[in-house]
Formats: sequence, structure tokens, C-alpha cells
Amino acid sequence: MLPPDHVLRRATLSDLGALEALIALSARTLGARDYSHAQIEGALRGAFGVDTQLIRDGTYFVVEHGGQLVGCGGWSRRRTLFGGDARPDRDASELEPGRDAAKIRAFFVHPDFVRRGIGESILARCEQEAVAHGFTRFELMATLPGIRFYATHGYVAGEPVKWPIGAELTIDFLPMAKRTPDRN
Repeated sequence: MLPPDHVLRRATLSDLGALEALIALSARTLGARDYSHAQIEGALRGAFGVDTQLIRDGTYFVVEHGGQLVGCGGWSRRRTLFGGDARPDRDASELEPGRDAAKIRAFFVHPDFVRRGIGESILARCEQEAVAHGFTRFELMATLPGIRFYATHGYVAGEPVKWPIGAELTIDFLPMAKRTPDRN
């Protein structure tokens, strides 16, 4: 899946600056066909961004190529479905494996590295780890550019959401869910 010159590893707090830059570049470039400039900039102030809780939990991953971060994403055993540290309504309480769905969180790929197996490799790692922790279902909040990626990997769409990101400004998301293969 992942090219041999790419390295998948757990994110560390020392990656914060590079992660913020990667997320902003990915959102601004890959999101430009689906969202307005104002929507992207509004989302970067909270809906998109680094959630350091995922890094501290050891459930956030990066892919490096030549020392550069080219992809990131993770999973969570906490209630917050999406958003970075700047989002005020986060809920860090823990989910109950077997009853609750693990959250698939904050996937971003560098625009020059799309369609190289980066997102797929991170997603596979996240799902494997969540299953190892007892989760049998996954849920996420997909951006419009991410819908096809997640659908290709078995995620089923819910009802679209218009999420407020500023004064009279919303951004469209799509909740998606999936059961582990042996639980369909």
C-alpha cells in the first residue's frame, strides 16, 4: 500500500508545527473545489486542525517522505468526532468499546502526494488498532473532498450536516459509519 520510501509512524508533539502547516495546505488546496475560501479559513480556526489529545493518546499518525510530513490521520477512543484544539465544545470523555464507535479523525494528505496509498495506509492502521482495543464500529465526519475516499473503504453516509464556523457561515460535512467486517 505505502510506497517503500514513505514511513508511517505515530505523531509526536514535536510534529505540531509541521502538522499545522500540512493541514492548512491540504485544506486550502484539496478543499478549494468544494468549499469557498471563507469556509476553509473558518474551518481552519476549529473544525480542521491538530487535536493534541490524539497525539497524547498515541492514536494519531503521520507519513513521512524524505523527512517531510505528507499525510496524517488518526482514531480516537474519545467522544469528540472532529475538530482541533481550538474547538471549544470538545468532549474528551472515553468511549466504551463494543458499545460505542471509535472515531476516525483528522485525515489530511499533502496535495503533491494524493493517491499514493497514504490515506489508505493510515486508515488501515487506525482501524486495526481500534479493533485491537475492542471497537467493532467506526464513525467519522467527512469533508466533501473526503467522501469518495471513505466510501471506497466501506463507510456509509448519514445525513449531511451544515456546521457553523463563524458569523452566518457554515461548512458542509457528511457523517459516515462502518462496522468491522465480521460485524456486518
